[in-house]
Amino acid sequence: MRWCRALLLFGVTMLLAPAALAETFDQQVEAVVRPLANGLSAVVFYKVDLFGQAFPLIVLWLAIAAVFFTLYMGFINIRGFGLAIRHVRGHYHNPAANGEISHFQAVATAVSGTVGIGNIGGVAVAIVIGGPGAAFWLVVAGFLSMSTKLVECTLGVKYRRYNDDGSVSGGPMYYLEHYLSSRGAPRLGKFLGGFYALALVIGCFGIGNMFQSNQAYVQFVTITGGEQSFFADRGWLFGLCIAAAVGVVIIGGIKSIARVAAHIVPFMGVLYCVCAVIIIAMSAEHVPAALRLIIGGAFSAQSVTGGMVGALIVGFQRALFSNEAGIGSASIAHSAVQTDEPASEGLVSLLEPFIDTVVICSLSSLVIVTTAYPNGLMDDGLEGIALTSAAFAHHISWAPYPLAIAALLFAFSTSISWSYYGLKGWTYLFGEGRFTQILFKAIFCGFIALGCMIQLSAVLDFSDAMVFLIAVPNILGLYLFAPEVKREVQSYMRRLRAGEVHVNIKD
Repeated sequence: MRWCRALLLFGVTMLLAPAALAETFDQQVEAVVRPLANGLSAVVFYKVDLFGQAFPLIVLWLAIAAVFFTLYMGFINIRGFGLAIRHVRGHYHNPAANGEISHFQAVATAVSGTVGIGNIGGVAVAIVIGGPGAAFWLVVAGFLSMSTKLVECTLGVKYRRYNDDGSVSGGPMYYLEHYLSSRGAPRLGKFLGGFYALALVIGCFGIGNMFQSNQAYVQFVTITGGEQSFFADRGWLFGLCIAAAVGVVIIGGIKSIARVAAHIVPFMGVLYCVCAVIIIAMSAEHVPAALRLIIGGAFSAQSVTGGMVGALIVGFQRALFSNEAGIGSASIAHSAVQTDEPASEGLVSLLEPFIDTVVICSLSSLVIVTTAYPNGLMDDGLEGIALTSAAFAHHISWAPYPLAIAALLFAFSTSISWSYYGLKGWTYLFGEGRFTQILFKAIFCGFIALGCMIQLSAVLDFSDAMVFLIAVPNILGLYLFAPEVKREVQSYMRRLRAGEVHVNIKD
C-alpha cells in the first residue's frame, strides 16, 4: 500500500503548497509530460485528408459508427424517442428491480457529465473555424449519435456486476471483458477491460476534473471583478471550496451524485436555454438570414472555411466531442439504473445526445449566428466562451452573469459525474474496498483544487487523448455486440406492445 500513501501525500502536499512551489511543480510536470502528451495526441488525433480537408481519424471513427448504428437499428433514435420520454417520466419504473437510481436520475447524471463548458464556448470555436454551416452538421451528428448511445448503454446495464454492498458496477470494461472471456480469451478480456479502466482514470483527471475547475475559476474571477477580484490571486482558496463542494456530493456515491444531478441538470439546462432563447428573440430580425447562412454554409461548394466538407468536419467534431457518444463513459452512469430490462435504459440514453447537442449546442449556435455575426462581434478577435458572452451582453449588459452561473454549474456537474466514471475505472483495477474508494475520491478532490492553482496543459492534453483513445476498443466492441443489442431492443419493444412489461402509470 506504499503507493497509495504516496499518492495521498502528493495530493495533500499540492493543496498546501505555496504558489512558488506550484509554479515549480507546474514547470517540472510540463517538461516530463509534454513529450508524452504530444506523442499520444499525434496518434489519437491523427488527421487524414478528406476532399482537401484535414479530418481527425478518431472523429471519422466515431462518425461512421454513429451512421452505422442508426441504420442498423432502424432509426431507433426516431422510433424510440417517445418511449424514452415515457421511461424518464417513470411510466415503466419497477421498484422491485435491481439497481440504485431511477431512469430520470441516470440520464440526469449522464447529461451532467457531457453538458459542460464546451456547449457554450466550444460551439463558438466551431463556428469561428467552420463557419455557420458547422451548426447544421453539429445537429446531424447529435441526431446520429443517439443510436450509438443506445447500444453502449444497453450493454452497460446487461453486463453490469452486483457488489456485496448492493451497489452495481458497469461500463465498457465489463462488457468488453465479458465478450472475450465468453469466447475463450479471459486474459485478453481482462487486459482490454483493464486498459479501458486505466485510460478512464487518467482521463477523468483532465476532462472531468482539472479543466472543469480551472474554467469555473476563470469564470468566477471574471464576474467578480477580474484582476480586482478577491480571488484573482487566490486560486487555491477557490479550488478548496470547489473541491469541498464536490467532495460532499461524491462521498455518498452514485445515489448522492444522481440526486444532485437530478436537481442541477434541469435548473442549469433551463437557465441557459431560457437565456439563449431571449437573446435569439431579441435578434429575431436576423433569424431568417442566420438560417440561410447555416443551411447555405452546410452545403456550399467553396468558402473561406473549406465549404461543405470543412463545415461537416468541424460540426461533427464538436458534436462528438461534446456528447461523447462512442467513448462509453455514459454507460457507466446508466448501468446503475433500477431496471431488469437493459433495453429500457438504452432507450432512455437516446435523450442524452439530444439534450446535449441537438438542443443546447444548437441554441449556442443560433446565439452566435443571429447576434455575433450581424453585429461585427466576430471581428473583435474573441473566441470560445468570450465570444458567446459578448453575444449575450450585446443585448443585455448583465446577461453574462447568468451565463457565468450556468457555466459554473456545468463545470460542477461535469466534475461530480466524471468522479463516478473515474471511480468505477479505479475499482475495476484495485477492487471495491471502502478504503480504495475513499482514496480515489480524496485524490480526485485534490486535483480539482490543483486545477485552480496551476496550468498543467500537458496533463490535460494527455488525459484528453486517453479518453478518446478508448473509443477505439469500445466501438469495436459495439460492432461485435450489435446483433445481440438489436435482438434485445426488438424483444423489449415487442413485449411492451404486448403489455408484458411492468407499467407504473398513475392516472
